[in-house]
Amino acid sequence: MPNVRLPDGSVKAFPGPVTVAEVAQSIGAGLARAALAGRVNGKLVDTSHRIESDADLAIVTDKEPDGIEIIRHSTAHLLAYAVKELFPDAQVTIGPVIENGFYYDFAYKRPFTPEDLTAIEKKMAELAKRDIPVAREEWDRDKAVAFFKSIGEEYKAEIIASIPAGEQISLYREGDFVDLCRGPHVPSTGRLKVFKLMKVAGAYWRGDSKNEMLQRIYGTAWTKKEDQDAYLHMLEEAEKRDHRRLGRQLDLFHVQDEAPGMVFWHPKGWALWQSVEQYMRRVYVDNGYQEVRAPQILDVSLWKRSGHWDNYRENMFFTGSENRDYAVKPMNCPGHVQIFNTGLRSYRDLPLRYGEFGQCHRNEPSGALHGIMRIRAFTQDDGHIFCTPEQIEPEVVAFHALALKVYADFGFTDVAVKLALRPDKRLGGDAVWDQAEAALRAALGRSGVEWEELPGEGAFYGPKIEYHLRDSIGRSWQLGTMQVDFMMPERLGAEYVAEDNTRKVPVMLHRAIVGSMERFIGILIEHYAGALPLWLAPLQVVVANISEHQADYAAEVEAGLRAAGFRVAADLRNEKISYKIREHSLQKLPYQVVVGDKEKAAKMVAVRSRTGEDLGQMSLEDFVGRLKHEGVPGGTA
Repeated sequence: MPNVRLPDGSVKAFPGPVTVAEVAQSIGAGLARAALAGRVNGKLVDTSHRIESDADLAIVTDKEPDGIEIIRHSTAHLLAYAVKELFPDAQVTIGPVIENGFYYDFAYKRPFTPEDLTAIEKKMAELAKRDIPVAREEWDRDKAVAFFKSIGEEYKAEIIASIPAGEQISLYREGDFVDLCRGPHVPSTGRLKVFKLMKVAGAYWRGDSKNEMLQRIYGTAWTKKEDQDAYLHMLEEAEKRDHRRLGRQLDLFHVQDEAPGMVFWHPKGWALWQSVEQYMRRVYVDNGYQEVRAPQILDVSLWKRSGHWDNYRENMFFTGSENRDYAVKPMNCPGHVQIFNTGLRSYRDLPLRYGEFGQCHRNEPSGALHGIMRIRAFTQDDGHIFCTPEQIEPEVVAFHALALKVYADFGFTDVAVKLALRPDKRLGGDAVWDQAEAALRAALGRSGVEWEELPGEGAFYGPKIEYHLRDSIGRSWQLGTMQVDFMMPERLGAEYVAEDNTRKVPVMLHRAIVGSMERFIGILIEHYAGALPLWLAPLQVVVANISEHQADYAAEVEAGLRAAGFRVAADLRNEKISYKIREHSLQKLPYQVVVGDKEKAAKMVAVRSRTGEDLGQMSLEDFVGRLKHEGVPGGTA
């Protein structure tokens, strides 16, 4: 007689084994209709799962994240079912859930076309409408291997054969389609109502470029059509804001095959870069950081001592000279320890804060490169704080407040904080990790912030706080970090003289606010759709004359604005003023100044804003005052 405890604390007793679906029905018909799965003693299971002894049970519906994930996973299986119905010779491989959707990889004799995707999506809708039951079955591994080989599913047989012998595996059957899966899944295909196939891309079998190229079909699935519509609208907006397209349109940067994963900055793009860098440099100075510079390559022996050789070398570039092996730095931290080590340090010197706009190189896979968002050569606003254990908490608290101030100045006010905890592959024992994680929790608590914990996602040398920013169309970007490291200073021989005259190892705090400068600039471009705030705009004002009679006055206005410290250009071309205004509007310039005979005679300027608003005539002094008021960090876009 199992007793089932529900989330509200109530207990329901049953005379014998009972399924999750039957428990839901006993609570109410509405819940039974909404039930997608159950959580029995914390484990997700199908609604057909039998509860045979006392257990805690929560019914999972589409109103929680687990329910959405089950819907998306089940829709991936529906996709595979539809493909097999239409293309019986296609082989199915793997089909996981991803953010906002799913994909499934297929082996097929020809590329899938857009027309194929339309037909597949139509078939999926037909299968969903038939409300076909989805049933879990448990098979012996060897039997499953033989079955999938017998129906020509060689990839699926290979996956199952990699499971240890003798293990029971779970399969899911819907109609004539059978697939390997741990589950859980929705009770029937009728629960899958809102989905859309997005695109086809190439993918190597098991992610290895030495293997066969498969076809990956991406899709999205939701519980409500309005949610899917909002997501698709966001994707449309994201495409319009794509930093690669805007980078070309606004003449900011480019990348090319001769330097994969590296950026060629054009004059206007470099002006944007400098606005970000000089702002961050002031942040360094105002908050007690000393700017330093470390070499680009260091002997491999140093990277072995730091721990990067054992934990990171597959992502590093190497070179050599005169029978010595060197690594191009993927991180700045070992170099900063060398600077710390050049003198005898006292506890009175701590905390000691170093900052560097350090260029790093990481051997990212070519398939993962994406514009300037994910590249191989990038620059970090990197900082390292050497401190005592007692100074960790106040330093982290101060950094947290500073990071939020910087993000707000750049226009990001929706910031989520996450705490990434010890990974499986790490340096040091549990006691050190306990101390580091406790210090970060205490600092976040003292800062009065809520945070989410991410088990297993810390760096190999220490836990870290992550800052996730939400942009203007709702996407989340992970930017800054604060990491506590007890390992590297000791491995690289850092020490200071404590108050009792003993030698002690400092704690090293790794911190960055914007992270990769390139990636952050890409995020800024997309956040503002290229219409950057005045203080960041590469070109802030253009001065255009109506005819050649005002060319001298336009040049005079340009000189006055430049002398006032603004980035300005004069457009003195023999073109119609309407043409000039339209062209510069496409460049998303914050302001256009037009001068004709009236403006020249009155020593005034006619000002147009980026939105097309005619701000009328004003004196150059008044316009400069407006620019100075607006053109500060945190100023309006």
